[in-house]
Amino acid sequence: MNRLRTLLTSYLARRLGMSLVTMVLVSIAVFLGVRAMPGDTAQALAGEQTSPEVLVSIRQEYGLDDNIAVQYWRYVSHAATGDLGTSARTGLPVLDAIREALPITLELAALALLLAVVVGIGAGVLAAVRKGKPSEWLANGIALLGMSVPSFWLGIILVLAFAIATPVFAASGFVPFGTDPLENLRRLVLPAIVLGSGLAAVVMRQTRAAMLDSLSADYTRTARAKGLTRRQVIGGHALRNSLVTVVTVLGLQLGQLISGAVVTEQVFVLPGFGKLTIDAVFTRDYAMVQGVVLFTSAAYILVNLLVDFLYSVVDPRIRLGGAR
Repeated sequence: MNRLRTLLTSYLARRLGMSLVTMVLVSIAVFLGVRAMPGDTAQALAGEQTSPEVLVSIRQEYGLDDNIAVQYWRYVSHAATGDLGTSARTGLPVLDAIREALPITLELAALALLLAVVVGIGAGVLAAVRKGKPSEWLANGIALLGMSVPSFWLGIILVLAFAIATPVFAASGFVPFGTDPLENLRRLVLPAIVLGSGLAAVVMRQTRAAMLDSLSADYTRTARAKGLTRRQVIGGHALRNSLVTVVTVLGLQLGQLISGAVVTEQVFVLPGFGKLTIDAVFTRDYAMVQGVVLFTSAAYILVNLLVDFLYSVVDPRIRLGGAR
């Protein structure tokens, strides 16, 4: 028991250390990337028409004349305390804007992820179990369609079909769940379908491939020889061993989910994290761009860390092997 606890502690420490190093590298890339953007930062903060004296004052106030290493250290030290700067467009703290927009994107992403997991895994298992039958061809065709259709085009078609021609769902806007749960779902169902369709297609294809390998493995044949039912063989052995691949895909596809949210929120006019990012880029709000990119990177690293932990839950051999 003590040895298992030691191995688990070592495993978690290694993963946390790797995540910390990655976060430091990301902060450097974000800091340098924002400063490599074309244009004068002081000019963007002051506006297009201003005097040289004002520009000098802004550079002194924000420390833009300091050495690049000094600027980076000041940026990191402030970010570590939760200070991501002030938006040049609104004059409000960047962290407050993120806190306001993030719950909308998180709810949308959660609905899209739920759709992807339920539809993707279900269709993948069905396609693997019924290999060579019409149900497999149908699942493969739908998956190919989901991966091929652009999200903005699918969003427009869904709005025309289910918000204008048949007004079942709302075409735009957002209502908080606490204010009106039904109206909240009416406004998020279509964006969730658009955002989750591509991910569901990827999950379906990977689940099908992993299930086919598991169904032909020796442990599956042994389970059948022991007299286990078909449901027990598929759910308790083949699917469980296929979940490592599915979890990996879900972790890697998080970046696509975040980038897809940017397009989806623009199509459905949702005031979420994606729209906040687009507005910051268009208005050259450098502090906001820097803040949202750093926050997104941190979220991505955190999710991949959680995926590593899920590996050890799905397959304990990975935990022990990774800690060795």
